[in-house]
Parts: sequence; C-alpha cells; structure tokens
Amino acid sequence: MKSDAIAYGIAGILFGLIAGWVIGSQQAVIRPSPAAAAPPTATTPSAAAPRAPVLDEAQVTALKSVAQREPKNAAPRTQLANLYFDADQYDEAIKWYGEALALNPNDVNVITDLGVCYYYTNQPDKALEQFNRSLTLDPKHTKTLLNVGIVKAFGKQDLQGASEAWQQVLRIAPDSPEAQAAKRALASLQSAHPAIGAGKPGA
Repeated sequence: MKSDAIAYGIAGILFGLIAGWVIGSQQAVIRPSPAAAAPPTATTPSAAAPRAPVLDEAQVTALKSVAQREPKNAAPRTQLANLYFDADQYDEAIKWYGEALALNPNDVNVITDLGVCYYYTNQPDKALEQFNRSLTLDPKHTKTLLNVGIVKAFGKQDLQGASEAWQQVLRIAPDSPEAQAAKRALASLQSAHPAIGAGKPGA
C-alpha cells in the first residue's frame, strides 16, 4: 500500500516540521509544499544526497503488456501505479491508479494511494476528496485518517482538522502503528499550539 509512504515516510520529519510551521504560522501564512514533507530525493540538500528513485523499466514493460492483454484486470494497473509512485513519478501513478479504480472502484487502499499522489503533486483538495471517498467505504481506515491529518496540516493549514483526524486514529486503533504516529504528531502540534484540540477530549 503506497499510502504508507506518506504516513510513515514522512513520520521521521513530520513532527519537527509541524512544530516549526505552527510557530511560524502565527507570524505569516506558510504553506509547505508536498516536497517539503516528502522523503529526501537527490535534489534535497543533505550531507549525503541519496540517489534519485529508479524506475524498473523491464517490470513496467511487462506489466503494461499484461494490462493490454487483460483490459478488465485491475491488478497490473495497480502494480504499475505502485512502481511509478516509488519512482516519484506521481502523474503516471495517478493515471494508473485511476485505471485500476475504473475497474475496481471500491478498493480503499488504491483510493487512498491516489489521494497521496494528489498531495505530492500539490493538489491537497483532490487528495482530501479521495480520502473522503475512502472513508465513506471504510470509516475506520486508520492509514487514511492519518494521511487526512497530514494533508490538512501541511496542505490546508487546518490544524484543528488535523488534530481531529489524528485523535480519531487514537480512538479507533489505540495500539496500532498509525496511532503511535498520530500520538507523536498531536504532541508536537499541541506543544506549539496548546489551544488546538483543547476542550475536546476524544472529539
């Protein structure tokens, strides 16, 4: 499930960023782009710049051949989307996730992954539309809820909405990895903005 890339790939830097952003937002409107929260790439300044993600062209060719032979099979389309996602080629991933959903419209994981792609291409409203679609099918899908909080915080500057999404993760699955990530996010958010979520325990 590619949406783990946002829920967990960002987790290592999310909490420091969110604390810094909410402090800065008191003085000016700051809108971090998806790249600001994305895992480092070769274009990200760092002490040891990692290599840019490489697309497995042979696997892409093979999967495209399967997709062409099997026009009603969503699986190769999902796999193609995953490959493009892993290579940071989000526009291509969006295309193939869309084709997969045309064949299997109720796949919650694929819907969520499509939403993540929209976030990474600086389309937070479209991302949230997909997450809402996912939650309509599965209101307790914790990975989707965790991602809702991230997109609301970074893409929409809706800190209260982010807090509510993360609190919902804690209520639904308090012992899950998603809950641990949500707990850390909430702690960082509330340390910088104590009023966020105040008076709404379990809300």
